[in-house]
Amino acid sequence: MVAEAKILCEQRVSVQFLCVPSSDAVPIAAGKDFFGVPAPSTPPAFPGICGSESVSVQFAYSESVSSRSTNIQTTLIQSPTTKFVPRIRSGSHTDIGPRSDNEDEHIRIDDLSTHLGSLNRWPLPSSFYAVFDGHGGADASTYVKNNAMRLFFEGADLPQTSDIDDGFMEELQNFHHKAFLLADRALADECSVCDSCGTTALTALVLGRHLLVANAGDCRAVLCKKGVAVPLTEDHRPAYLPEKKRVEELGGYIEYGYLNGELAVTRALGDWSMKYPFGSASPLTAEPDVRQVMLTEDDEFMILGCDGLWDVMSNQEAVNLVRRELRRHNDPQQCARELVKQALRLDTGDNLTVIVVCFSSPDCRDFVTPQRPRFRCCNLSEEARNKLRSLLEGN
Repeated sequence: MVAEAKILCEQRVSVQFLCVPSSDAVPIAAGKDFFGVPAPSTPPAFPGICGSESVSVQFAYSESVSSRSTNIQTTLIQSPTTKFVPRIRSGSHTDIGPRSDNEDEHIRIDDLSTHLGSLNRWPLPSSFYAVFDGHGGADASTYVKNNAMRLFFEGADLPQTSDIDDGFMEELQNFHHKAFLLADRALADECSVCDSCGTTALTALVLGRHLLVANAGDCRAVLCKKGVAVPLTEDHRPAYLPEKKRVEELGGYIEYGYLNGELAVTRALGDWSMKYPFGSASPLTAEPDVRQVMLTEDDEFMILGCDGLWDVMSNQEAVNLVRRELRRHNDPQQCARELVKQALRLDTGDNLTVIVVCFSSPDCRDFVTPQRPRFRCCNLSEEARNKLRSLLEGN
């Protein structure tokens, strides 16, 4: 006699989806940095997916899946959706590393309008990020950070408009270039900063879909485009051939991999003991490379980091780590922390500062933490239960 039985096997799993946050989400301030205004989002949960076979089973399943040393470059990539505007979230982390002092400084502002006040007449959301890697002490990097709003945004030439067009972006690029030189001159005039102290500088301004990156030194910005690492900057080091040529044409020399045998970078703010009088072309210059990129839906996030990170990790390795971490917890702050931890594990010899800026959430993925299945028998007569027990015991 065959017992008629219905067995219900329920497997409950924890499911988390990572999706683009809604436009009305309210950013939550976190961190102690005056300039840090991260806005992490909480991933929503979605119901499970059900299926059944001859034995009724309900389950939720998923699989996680050189005449002029300045270079201004514009990269315009047309987006299939013209109304795309990045939804900014960011996180940052810094560590002293094996050094005795941390000479790094950084800025992280997700909503620039709150800092610009009446200066802000731009019609689109704006954000600003920067990494300053000091040398010869932290005085130069600290000064530039503390005066960043004045140096980079309060100039009389800051372009204002109600319409973002190519002309405006060209003005903004030129203004940003001048801002680096203004910061360099300010360090020369600042009595609290000695002339042997300097800092590299990397800045990133997001204005709607427009990304403007400026760099002087060996900090680096890398964009993740559909999982592929796209460098946005070049390291201004003596080993970089265009820089070596520029330095030598201006009377400088490279010795043992150092500019004039002293400095590991060929561009920096400050270091006036190594520069010619203001206004003269010098082997060591503060003029930045400036690059504009039009962001699209394919651009997932950007990493800004000092050389302490890039000395031990490739662009793609860093992008892979952040991408993997975002699919686990969707938290750029934690991603920045994990990048720093990985660089420390790889025995970096320098201070570490990393900023991760997300332009959108990862593709929706559900991530499963399996639990042991629970079985429950129901709607069985006593005779059927006895038969089932006998079958399970192998009798």
